[in-house]
Amino acid sequence: MHWRPSSLIPVLTRTFTCKAPQSSRRSSTRLKFWYQNRTIPNSFPPILRTFSASSQMMGVDWASYDREQVRLMGEMCIVVDENDKALKGDSKENCHLMRNINEGLLHRAFSVFIFNKEGKLLLQQRADEKITFPGYFTNTCCSHPLMTPEETEEEGQLGARRAAQRKLEHELGIPPEQVPLDKLEFLTRIHYLAPSDGLWGEHEIDYIFIFKGEVDCKPNPNEVKSIKYVSKEELQEIFETAEEKGILLTPWFRLIVEKFLYTWWDNLGTLKKFKDTENIHRLLPN
Repeated sequence: MHWRPSSLIPVLTRTFTCKAPQSSRRSSTRLKFWYQNRTIPNSFPPILRTFSASSQMMGVDWASYDREQVRLMGEMCIVVDENDKALKGDSKENCHLMRNINEGLLHRAFSVFIFNKEGKLLLQQRADEKITFPGYFTNTCCSHPLMTPEETEEEGQLGARRAAQRKLEHELGIPPEQVPLDKLEFLTRIHYLAPSDGLWGEHEIDYIFIFKGEVDCKPNPNEVKSIKYVSKEELQEIFETAEEKGILLTPWFRLIVEKFLYTWWDNLGTLKKFKDTENIHRLLPN
């Protein structure tokens, strides 16, 4: 279930309470954790009011952001240590503020690369509404497992697989049955850190999945500005001419392409030999 502004009820103390049907107990618990004891400034409409102490201290102007993207900042990510051990849940907002990242806050993520039967890679351009890296080109889908029983399950990367399937549908409209969990091939994990605009950034342990097959896409315009299939040669040209042409590329996409992707691309039929469940590749700035 997705929470909408109409489901948030302001009370006289300028904090939020919420009600949810019993069938939505998991979402209700997550939302209750997020909104309880939050003091809300009077100047913003309910869904755009400042959420956390961190964002208040950073002077985040929520009214300048897209309402749906602000709502998604309340999702609970999985905070991990450097060895990818889950520690707790924290909001997407807190996990992406550079103030917190600079203090070491690290969360779990995933990146999916979809190749069609011609061996071409599906790229997306992130929507201008996105809070981090708006308008940047990147791999097929990249997001976060959430702090829920389904997406914290670690055996066989099952939680990250479920999150990938969920977000492929949310962002690109790809039906879940077209990307079965067991067909998402896990390759490895990377640990990277990248500022976005000084206020926001990324600090993630990123699970890398490759899917080979045909999919039907109906991009969500609030998430995806454009999509395009490219050959390896076309992607190489994009990278070589990006600065000249003003093409923006997400930092995690750059790291994965430059470190791993072309080798994987040349071996799409034998990817199992590259599977690495033990190591986390540290691709951090010097």
